[in-house]
Amino acid sequence: MHYARLVSNLTIRGVTTYNGKRRDLHVVGKKFGDAKGLGATVIDGDGLIALPGLVDPHCHLRTPGDRENPAETLVSGTAAAARGGYTCVAAMPNTTPACDNSGIALWLRNQTKDLSARVVPIGAVTKDRAGEQLADLRGMLNAGVRVFSDDGAAVDSLDMLRLAAIALHLYATIADHCQSPVLAGPRAWWPDCLDGAEPPADEIWYQSAETGIVLRDVQVAKETGCHIHLCHISCAESVDVIRWAKKRRILVSAEVTPHHLLLTSDLVAGGDTLFKVNPPLRSSEDIEALREGLADGTIDMVATDHAPHLAAAKNKPIADAAPGMTGLEQALAVVMETMVNTGRISWQRLADAMCFKPAHRLLHLRSQGGGLQPGDPANLVLINPQRRHIVDPEDTASLSRNNPYAGLDLPDPVELTVFAGRVTYQR
Repeated sequence: MHYARLVSNLTIRGVTTYNGKRRDLHVVGKKFGDAKGLGATVIDGDGLIALPGLVDPHCHLRTPGDRENPAETLVSGTAAAARGGYTCVAAMPNTTPACDNSGIALWLRNQTKDLSARVVPIGAVTKDRAGEQLADLRGMLNAGVRVFSDDGAAVDSLDMLRLAAIALHLYATIADHCQSPVLAGPRAWWPDCLDGAEPPADEIWYQSAETGIVLRDVQVAKETGCHIHLCHISCAESVDVIRWAKKRRILVSAEVTPHHLLLTSDLVAGGDTLFKVNPPLRSSEDIEALREGLADGTIDMVATDHAPHLAAAKNKPIADAAPGMTGLEQALAVVMETMVNTGRISWQRLADAMCFKPAHRLLHLRSQGGGLQPGDPANLVLINPQRRHIVDPEDTASLSRNNPYAGLDLPDPVELTVFAGRVTYQR
């Protein structure tokens, strides 16, 4: 369901905030107010936790795209975001057409008024994401774009990546999809001499396809001074490289997805395309390294990589099926289950990884990633840390059902999401 109800006055009494303080919160118009009086609407916050609205630095809203049979729209995608506690999502440019010019970027940026979350456009690095010539970087910078990516593919050419890094190093970030096109995919690495044999389904592509790009991008960041953000890190070796780079103060940041924190490669071993994703699910040892990296700050933030697909795109042999999973509605639940409930991180660190770092470190947003203090923008998610449920893929605001958490017993935390003073989701 799509919500956009304005709350002119709202008080949440006795709620515990992400930094452990028990207090009253007051929403007055589009901002948090002071404690001069109760709002017209009062919510009992006892037993609940208040977080700033979550910020997703990496999702796919499939817009612009197929208008006749869409896998997602801005309305459905941001409604799913609000159900997951998000008030801001960054839309990747692998759309049709690609977001490679200021016109598309401005159009996307100006849609927020009628949506359940703010949409921040990420611009393509190369024209049509083809890797052959730089996109209209200057035009998109002038339109307010601060992150550029050819997501869905790495910027394969080292020369092209360096040119973009030199052009953007003072102004913006390159978010690179860490996947070598030469090494990724069963058809890319399965030897011709084994013609007729099937590659193992649990190794959609080798780890070197990721770590090779991570190593390359770290070096480009060191040499150019450009901030390079490493998308959806999935294996232990990548975490080691990022930790090495940060110790040397190289300007890199990294993200991990909820599904890579929870799901292992054995789920796809039987050929179930629901679990096909790029990068692929990895081993339990890799998951442990990812969790440790998120806990110690080596991995800066959590990104959903929300990738909705219609059933026809998934109902194919695994080599031909579309990679990707929906993620906006269960992301907070998975991070709670794997990181907070296990004692690995605090609520403060969760807010840092799912709000402050994406907003400030990557997207350069002033109106998102604020705190819960008077004068801050009224972006809020109110959660019940005790509620759980069995995930039902049909119970969703998304237009797609490729939910990898179907049937799992997970937290069901979100009570209320408020974006710029509007209730965008309420249980």
